[in-house]
Amino acid sequence: MTLAVVTLAAGKGSRMKSDLPKVLHTLAGKPLLGHVLEAASALKGAEQHVVIGHGADQVQATFADSGVIWSEQAEQKGTGHAVAQALPAIAEDSLVLVLYGDVPLIRTDTLRALVAAAENSLALLTVTLQNPSGYGRIVRSGDGEVQAIVEHKDATEEQRLICEVNTGIMALPARLLNKWLPALSADNAQGEYYLTDVIAMAVADGVAVTALHPASETEVEGVNDRLQLASLERVYQQERARDLMTAGVALADPARIDVRGSLRVGRNVSIDVGCVFEGDVILGDDVHVGAYNVIRNSQLGNGVSVESFCHIEDAVVAGSCSLGPYARLRPGAELGEGARVGNFCEVKKSLIGKGSKVNHLTYIGDATIGEGANIGAGTITCNYDGVNKFRTEIGDGAFIGSNSSLVAPVTVGKGATVAAGSTVTKNVGDDELAVARGKQRNITGWKKPGKH
Repeated sequence: MTLAVVTLAAGKGSRMKSDLPKVLHTLAGKPLLGHVLEAASALKGAEQHVVIGHGADQVQATFADSGVIWSEQAEQKGTGHAVAQALPAIAEDSLVLVLYGDVPLIRTDTLRALVAAAENSLALLTVTLQNPSGYGRIVRSGDGEVQAIVEHKDATEEQRLICEVNTGIMALPARLLNKWLPALSADNAQGEYYLTDVIAMAVADGVAVTALHPASETEVEGVNDRLQLASLERVYQQERARDLMTAGVALADPARIDVRGSLRVGRNVSIDVGCVFEGDVILGDDVHVGAYNVIRNSQLGNGVSVESFCHIEDAVVAGSCSLGPYARLRPGAELGEGARVGNFCEVKKSLIGKGSKVNHLTYIGDATIGEGANIGAGTITCNYDGVNKFRTEIGDGAFIGSNSSLVAPVTVGKGATVAAGSTVTKNVGDDELAVARGKQRNITGWKKPGKH
């Protein structure tokens, strides 16, 4: 039996007060809809369908490579109407799982259990809330069997005392949906076609209704405004922090870390407060990450130390390197074993060899630096002529004096020295000394300009 996952993502989300479709607002750096699609993608044989409406073009463009089968709900006439838009593309013998694009924390394990329970019946995800106001109530018979779902606006005072509520997430055979959806009525307070009305239809037709429960309330919470989005963001980050600490990571404060992607860690890793990890990040054994660092799509080897306020993006850092504080590694930066990039240094598309040091106030761009080299404070590799980029090559053991400008394309040989304050425009041979600066003149009797 094919599993057709139908995710409803047609709503405008007016309470977000944004031109961006609600399902494209991000949680942990990923669109809300992306979280739902990822959870469903782990289900065996899942065929993903998404019903779109408001901002349909933006949503499709964002997930252009996802393999989703799209259906459009031109008018928002309720959840039953939305699911009906996807049915023509779903095989009659399929099992349909209905999800929501603004419920980002749903777990694959929960969905797997729901699908298993729906093979010969209708399976429904419910949750018990202390304050069920606004939610559809689960009406049960005297012996505990689910009989119907009554929306809050249509519920009687007695029904509003029920604390078990509908999450909207359900699984059932497509053949039953094809039978029940055309029979839905919009005769209710909202004037909409409620998908939840199929529960009563199932009971009338003798189809078993099974209610399952998620591991936590937050797993089925939806996002309707910025406050709810921020609340779920913190729930997500707390879970990631818990996972990291379980894996042995020492977090200075679990409430002050943000993981917006995949973070893989070795042993004895420590992370100080305020750090953000984006994309795919790998931290080796004994890595220390100081406070307020941003690390994106990068790999840090064993024993790397990152002092505070560094930005690292698309970089590879070998073992025992030292970074920062206030260092920036841009895409293409690669550091060899034991290299150092210090405070207020920027490295872009460059290789810094084993044991080399770039300690202070320096820009290294489009360069290859050998092993054991020392790059003095204020050094710049002048890689751009306004049109094209050029490379700088610095050999093993070279010493570049402070405040030097290396105008690419240029090569500084092994063991060579560049005197401080030089502007180097010609190649420097191995073990040579390059002095490229104007002759100093001391003027006797010169008077400073005074105030007028």
